[in-house]
Amino acid sequence: MEDVYRQLARKLDELPNGFPPTESGVELKLLQWMYSPEDAEMALTMSHPLMPETVEAVAARLGKPTAETQEILDGMIARGQIYSYRQSGQQVYTIVPYIVGLHEMQFHRKDKNEADRKVYTGLFEEYYPLLLKSLGGHAPALTRVVPVSTEIKSEHQVYRYEDVHRIVEEAKSFMLMDCICRKERALEGDPCKHPQDICLLISDEETSFDNYPLGKIISREEAHKVNARAEQEGLVHCTLNAEDVPFQIICNCCSCCCLILRGVKDFGVPHMSAGNNFVATIDPGTCTACGVCAEERCQMEAIVEEKGEYRVIPEKCIGCGVCTSTCPTESISLIRKSETEQDAPSPTLLDWAVQRFSSRGIEL
Repeated sequence: MEDVYRQLARKLDELPNGFPPTESGVELKLLQWMYSPEDAEMALTMSHPLMPETVEAVAARLGKPTAETQEILDGMIARGQIYSYRQSGQQVYTIVPYIVGLHEMQFHRKDKNEADRKVYTGLFEEYYPLLLKSLGGHAPALTRVVPVSTEIKSEHQVYRYEDVHRIVEEAKSFMLMDCICRKERALEGDPCKHPQDICLLISDEETSFDNYPLGKIISREEAHKVNARAEQEGLVHCTLNAEDVPFQIICNCCSCCCLILRGVKDFGVPHMSAGNNFVATIDPGTCTACGVCAEERCQMEAIVEEKGEYRVIPEKCIGCGVCTSTCPTESISLIRKSETEQDAPSPTLLDWAVQRFSSRGIEL
């Protein structure tokens, strides 16, 4: 039985995000929690995320009737073991990385109860520090911070990946999802003050999520309202670190729960998030030293008080801009970094994956 899980672990570790082996074998225990041996065998046959297949293609390759294959795939999707989305008007299926992917989908399973999930979260917390070495130890970064739109509107040139409003405006399908990180921390006995129903999955395809909803299908207007609420909460917009992707996440993150920001802040892992091309700055001439930015808004402890004045530590600032909107004297602003400090996302998911493979020393 263990052989199939070791094979599946190797397959997941061969994806750009990584799924490294451990001495304790905790990664195998996670897979055993997620997959029956039969499901693991089927997952081993699924295509690479960069080469998704239609159900007809999967059925033909496996030599099974299409209807039977569809039933198998539907069951695995319901159990959070593979993923499906619309691409070029067709429903396609693929295996997905452990993070971002399999881990997040486990909290949507209806065949697991709270006691089951507590077992899972315990295993995940054991594995998380070890996983970070692969997940965030190699360039390019897994995710990217998008600044609050209101703070960069005066820029002459604002790229799509720098404008969360534009990202939503150009999408066609929207799904509101619970924050899996906050659910996981709550099960570990460390609940968050921020709301759970505040993360988004969006797509450039019409009706992209209708067949397999992992959350609530919403409108573009509702998606804008979700992001506005996140900014009021002081949460950080995070997306995948590539421009052209089949679907995009907009996670609204806090550093106390988010596995990405926790990796940056608590573990110092360099490539969990790319930050962005902006950094906050405080005007000492107008700042009244009220402390709201440091004590209530900054997720990364990048604002410090020294001799009665507040300043930004550029090395810690991720350019999210959530400190700016509640400053009573409008003393905080985002400024664009110098050209040598700027970093753009990969043009496509394929480009991102190739760079990750190279960084991890994996031959294509």
